[in-house]
Amino acid sequence: MIDEQHRNNSARGDHFAKPGANDRVWNALEKLCLADPAAFAAYYGAAIIALVSEAWLGPFYQITSQLNVVNPGGDAQVSHRDYHMGFQTAREIERFPAHAHRLSPMLTLQGAVAHCDMPLESGPTLYLPFSQTYLPGYLAALRDDFRAYFEAQRIQLPLMTSDAVFFNPALFHAAGSNRSSNIKRIANLLQISSAYGRAMESVDRLKMSVKLYPALKRLIADGAIGAEAADNAIAAAAEGYSFPTNLDRDPALGGLAAEPAGADAAGARRRLDAGGLRRGGRGAGAA
Repeated sequence: MIDEQHRNNSARGDHFAKPGANDRVWNALEKLCLADPAAFAAYYGAAIIALVSEAWLGPFYQITSQLNVVNPGGDAQVSHRDYHMGFQTAREIERFPAHAHRLSPMLTLQGAVAHCDMPLESGPTLYLPFSQTYLPGYLAALRDDFRAYFEAQRIQLPLMTSDAVFFNPALFHAAGSNRSSNIKRIANLLQISSAYGRAMESVDRLKMSVKLYPALKRLIADGAIGAEAADNAIAAAAEGYSFPTNLDRDPALGGLAAEPAGADAAGARRRLDAGGLRRGGRGAGAA
């Protein structure tokens, strides 16, 4: 996907780094699902992603992902907090009441999966422990004196291939400088959203579900994927929450809410169930 972006001159920049320092694939979740649904099912069928997502956000979470590569010689990002308020200016942030500053971190979960070994010289993510507890932190993160404090106090965690790290989006953090000569530090960045919040990226979940369904059906028939992994993959791809919806077209008959907005995904799941796949209790349950 990165090579294709370079061939098409469609490479996109990073929020918190200089242009050209990183390679970034936005909406890698949808692009992977459409390019290789079987690989998507294997990857997002991982129990740990579903377990951590539900522990922080509850059911019906929404996964989005961005592929990030910090190339050799690439400089560090500036320290920051993440979406929602982490992507706003001070003028915008200060308009929100204090309880919104408390609530914002509870609506998303940040994660990164290492796609290569990440020794310290390659610049794995820098963190400032306990900074997520500082209520004015969304404003403080934009100040030069706080960024200097971050540089003096931060820690760094090396990772091995397939390691994953998950953290509160209000934690002050930044990608480190890649001082290696030959390591393209590649990570799949996961931004997982509560059903009660707004995801950062718009994802065509109907298109993903249509592409994923025959691959899941084949993998289940071949015994290559189990019921729980299929649940997890569906949760990562489909819409599991009933709102927002058009209640004129989709009234809540026989209950308090209509079927999830991804009606075709719901139908696909029922057909999978009819083929012998048990209905799980995860976010996929309503998908």
